[in-house]
Amino acid sequence: MKGYLRKDGQKGIRNVIVVTYLVECAHHVAEEIVRETDSSHLPVHLIGFGGCAPNAYAQWVMERLCTHPNVGGVVIVSLGCENFLRDQLLQVVKESGREGAMIVIQEEGGTSASIRKGVEAARAMIPVVQAVPKVELHWQDLCIGTVCGGSDACSGITANPAVGLAFNRLVDAGATCIFEEPGELIGCEAMLRQRGITPEVGQQLYDCIHKADIYYKKMGHDSFSQGNAEGGLTTIEEKSLGSYAKSGNRPIQGLIRPGEIPVTNGLYMMDVVPDGEARWGFPNVSDTAEIVEMAASGCHLVLYTTGSGSVAGAAIAPVIKVCSNPLTYERMSEDMDVNAGRIITEGASLEDVSDELILLIEHVADGQRTKSEALGHREFFLGYKEFCR
Repeated sequence: MKGYLRKDGQKGIRNVIVVTYLVECAHHVAEEIVRETDSSHLPVHLIGFGGCAPNAYAQWVMERLCTHPNVGGVVIVSLGCENFLRDQLLQVVKESGREGAMIVIQEEGGTSASIRKGVEAARAMIPVVQAVPKVELHWQDLCIGTVCGGSDACSGITANPAVGLAFNRLVDAGATCIFEEPGELIGCEAMLRQRGITPEVGQQLYDCIHKADIYYKKMGHDSFSQGNAEGGLTTIEEKSLGSYAKSGNRPIQGLIRPGEIPVTNGLYMMDVVPDGEARWGFPNVSDTAEIVEMAASGCHLVLYTTGSGSVAGAAIAPVIKVCSNPLTYERMSEDMDVNAGRIITEGASLEDVSDELILLIEHVADGQRTKSEALGHREFFLGYKEFCR
């Protein structure tokens, strides 16, 4: 495998420029900059934060995304009067050794002038980012996340345990792996506690699930969706056990929050549920938000298991779709990378699908595009949250 060596020592599997808007008012300008600059030779991805009120979580996550190992340059698009700390973001980008530029719409004179200047800035970055040296990549250089969306009755017996087995093998090879969705692990807290690398870590994992349970009850809704029921899942317990299978069975090194980078290799759980009162809405409004948080904690790519089917990809970090249901795979094969449902229809083993996953991860890390990348999916969402640090 070959990757891109950043000046801060990180190694990326993609080499992209991101254009980020810092308030919804700047969204259109940023989108036009991307449209006029994007190319197959060096992709330009759109990310952003729609809110105007200050939020430490959003600032932290955006700083981590703009210095992600897959990112070589950043164009920041500010309206000018939002509360986002734009100068701090630009400083973080430049201190990481990445190319950085900022467009302030109110200072540039409006939409057209801002788009022109933004396109000029992005195009000026292209040759510099293209010149980033490529180096050998090893498993210990990689961070891999997993999420699930549209789970069904097949998820817990095909795709999820196959990902769990792949996680075991990746961790054993020296990679860093992250799983999350504490709201979908309610009932599994005792098993998670037993897997903590220390009693303290075990208790943190237990408390994380307990917090999620309280939060969802206050919201009046848990993570069990209409689509889950239509897909054949019967209870939150059944869904939780299926989701738990994605984590494999290796010891868990620690509990991290979005934007925190694992300090050592190994397996980690991410706590995505805000601290304090349930005043921020649902912990994640979509699966895309979960993928964004995985990327913010350094995931080079994300394994996305789905039963009923999802077409979402993501900006910055490639997404590998692992389909649990053979009928869904047949119907949506254009969007699915791996057919874990062949465990049901063809008698394939979990080991067979795990082998396929490991090989595909290696190829994607080496530059092969995933289905969502080939189709142009670059979904992104970042909202408000609060964590006590």
